[in-house]
Amino acid sequence: MDITMTQTFERNNCSDNKIGLKTVTELCGMNFYIPNYQRGYRWTEQQIKDLLNDINEFNDNNGFYCLQPLVVKRREKDIFKKIKEEARDINDVYDYLKGTWEVIDGQQRLTTIFILMKCLGITDMHYTLKYETRSGSEQFLSGNLEMNEENIDYFHISSAKQAISEWLKDKDCFSIKDFKEKLLEKVNFIWYESVDEDPIKVFTRLNIGKISLTNSELIKALFLNRSNFDIKANGDIKLRQQEIASEWDKIEYSLQNDEFWLFLHEKGYDHPTRIDFIFDLICEANDLKLDNYKEKIGTDDYRTFRYFYEYFKSDISAEECNNFPKEDSKIVKCWKTVKRYYQTFEEWYNDLELFHYIGFLIDCKGDNIIKDLLYKWNQQTDKKSFLKNLRNEVKNVIDKCPELKEDGSNKRECKPILLFHNIQTVINQNQSQRHNEKYEMGTFYKFPFHLYKLESWDVEHINSNTTNPEEDVESQREWLLNIYLSVKEELQEKIKEYFNSSSEDNKTLFEEIKKEVPFSNIEWTQEEKNRIWNYALLDSSTNRSYGNSIFSGKRRIIIGKDKGKLIAIPKLSKDGKLVMTDEQNSTSSFVPPCTRQVFLKYYSATAGNNNYWTIEDAQSYLSDIESCIKKLEE
Repeated sequence: MDITMTQTFERNNCSDNKIGLKTVTELCGMNFYIPNYQRGYRWTEQQIKDLLNDINEFNDNNGFYCLQPLVVKRREKDIFKKIKEEARDINDVYDYLKGTWEVIDGQQRLTTIFILMKCLGITDMHYTLKYETRSGSEQFLSGNLEMNEENIDYFHISSAKQAISEWLKDKDCFSIKDFKEKLLEKVNFIWYESVDEDPIKVFTRLNIGKISLTNSELIKALFLNRSNFDIKANGDIKLRQQEIASEWDKIEYSLQNDEFWLFLHEKGYDHPTRIDFIFDLICEANDLKLDNYKEKIGTDDYRTFRYFYEYFKSDISAEECNNFPKEDSKIVKCWKTVKRYYQTFEEWYNDLELFHYIGFLIDCKGDNIIKDLLYKWNQQTDKKSFLKNLRNEVKNVIDKCPELKEDGSNKRECKPILLFHNIQTVINQNQSQRHNEKYEMGTFYKFPFHLYKLESWDVEHINSNTTNPEEDVESQREWLLNIYLSVKEELQEKIKEYFNSSSEDNKTLFEEIKKEVPFSNIEWTQEEKNRIWNYALLDSSTNRSYGNSIFSGKRRIIIGKDKGKLIAIPKLSKDGKLVMTDEQNSTSSFVPPCTRQVFLKYYSATAGNNNYWTIEDAQSYLSDIESCIKKLEE
């Protein structure tokens, strides 16, 4: 298991962490403790101005402005004992109830807000910051914050004050009043209270590992928060928490499988927890039926968390409750919705035709089409109707490509047809072999979208643009490079000799080589070369490596790639000498099945010369493409 997955599962094993939102006003009177594993205050002027501008420009008609999570852990084990033994008056009781909180993550924003409140003259509503090893910083923060370069922490704190004061200087009293109100009542921290986790491990993960809390981790704390369970209806809350946590981990584990994940997505999804994807879809579709939710959740990266936060705060109607078991109706409704999404994706993944047609559409149209597919899936009465709709969608994509017999100068426009040909070929193979009792599944059961999406793909000519050698030296040299891989070893030595000999000897040597290289009797026109019957999918790196080699040279490289090898190919050095690249292991041995079959002449009715791709070969290849497209109409 890789490091990202290990960290992901460690983070998912906390069941009683508490989550919520707290305004700046609600933090006032609280005591925050900065442990020794935290670095000092280091925010730059730009970071400070960005925060100030974001708050100032925030339209408070849209709910509230949300800061990054403030991750804390309560320090006192027994608050009531502390009150009994140490409280001197009611004010002490109030302060002890507020508690002292070890700051695991969020110190920089917490300190910046503290400095901002001082600059705004808010002295009657504040929280305290205490430091385990930098005790002088507490006194410095309570002072006037004048520039002080004696200590690096003091310097950054006083620099922050200067940046804030400079920013406020240009604002009139009405603007500052409005800004204060936004700061105190509309700015919210996501309050994440760690209960049983080791704070140093959490800090290391969030700061040194640079893996911030994701929406799903915050949402998980909502799901597993004891206060969201109906204690009267279900006494065994711990068991219910464990069930949800176990099912959650199963879903996340499945989504971490790239074969499953890259069927649904392009590469490059940057969240360490992939279940976020499901929560984002639920939020965008408002599948939990929240009223006026867009006004409450905002538009930033944590909007999905706030959607679920609003759901758990909301009242569920009696009608909705009747659709679920009596115990924990709100949690049951929400978790069943999450599982329904996952089970839908799982069914798509495990069904032969759904997997291939949906994977094709996602590759051609992007993963935003998933929302539309989910809607149609839920609207259709049966899978057969949905599959018919899918085939129509695929046919629409194919119909927008150039006609099969049309001359196409833009090869890229033919790419969806070539991808579809590979996909339908795999479907056909599986369906035919299922009728044979010897096979439970096809020998090439699924088109591997997870391998396909990890590489860039070109639409490449099968029959090269290379023609008979011209009389000029440059054309002769290019032709010799292109045929090198397709000729026998003895002739390869002559080609090396040509590039390494003097120009006087080259003409004679070239004629000798030319006589030993057979040519096809049938020449292709340029129009014939630029049709789909002369195109195949090839990964960009392999395509770039063999340049404009003739068919047999390309064939050698494709077979080598299929074996996991990068064949040694000829290159010209700066001084015009022939040099060979080293044969290496390929980072991927994936060759699309139809590309492999083209270069093995699988489609050809008779075994011809492997040095050439003929019109007859191309016609047979085209017929197979046409028959695959007709499958969509069955």
